[in-house]
Parts: sequence; structure tokens; C-alpha cells
Amino acid sequence: MPDSLTVEPRDRLGIASVMARKGIASAAIGTRLGIEMSDRPRAIVTGGRTVVGTGPGTWLLIEEDAAPDFTETLQQVLAGLAGVSDQSSGYVVQRFSGPGARTLLKRGAAIDFDTEAFATGSAATTVIAHIGVILWQVDDRPSYDVATFRSYAHSFRHWVDETAAAL
Repeated sequence: MPDSLTVEPRDRLGIASVMARKGIASAAIGTRLGIEMSDRPRAIVTGGRTVVGTGPGTWLLIEEDAAPDFTETLQQVLAGLAGVSDQSSGYVVQRFSGPGARTLLKRGAAIDFDTEAFATGSAATTVIAHIGVILWQVDDRPSYDVATFRSYAHSFRHWVDETAAAL
């Protein structure tokens, strides 16, 4: 891989999909969680928790160093407002950092990665190498977190290695 790119697995994450019940506004869910909820494709970080907007009234909620009962607690907190589904074992999240990260992701995702169009906090649900991904820009380094279904992680890593070698 180029020196300007690092790829690191994000481990010990609790991951849940959150879907607002009919008629429930994102603000009500955000109030209950103590975090702003965006109805746009946006990643919002508060402490060790990241909420990524993946569609209208739907989010991927990621918690660092999550407790074993992370999802059950989240279900209790959001009772009556949203459905919660544990995705912790369903996704693999990797962090791509450095100047080469943007170059690599441009090779696979049909997204405008220009700094004015896709900056820190921007998020997208897209396809890279025929593999569904959810990605968001973490910082201006730039660093990106990319979530893929665990069953596609090996294939996605193969694409990363092959593409990085060609850079």
C-alpha cells in the first residue's frame, strides 16, 4: 500500500440499526439518546458514539467499547420511538487514513470526494466493487470509516489491496 494510506480495523464496536417508528421525528430520538440525529446522510459524533444517517428515519449507531448489553439498553431507551436491531456481528468497520485514503475511495465509489462536497461528517451509502458500503469522513486528515457486511469483508479487502497496489 502507498505510504500515504493506512488501513486499520475498528474493533470492539457495538453497532445497531435504528429505524424511527411511523410519525416519530428524529429530534425525539435524538433527545432520548442525547445526540443530534440528522435526516441527511451525515455522521455525527458525540463522545464514543457515532450516528450515521443512512436514509429517512434510519441510522447506523456505533458505540466504541460497547457493553455486551449495548443493544438491549438501546432498545429500552428508544422503546416506543424506534426499532433497534443489533448489527455488531454483521458489519466490519475499517478506518482508511491519510492523503491516499481519498484517492483509493475515489477509485471505487461514485461519489464526489472533493473537500467542498464531501467533508468531515459527510456520509454515504454506496457500492464499491459491487459491495455495499456505508462510509463517512471522520476528520480532515482525511480519515474515513467504511462499514461492510462481514460476509463481504474479505472481498472488499481484496479490492483495497489490489487498488492500493495500483496507486
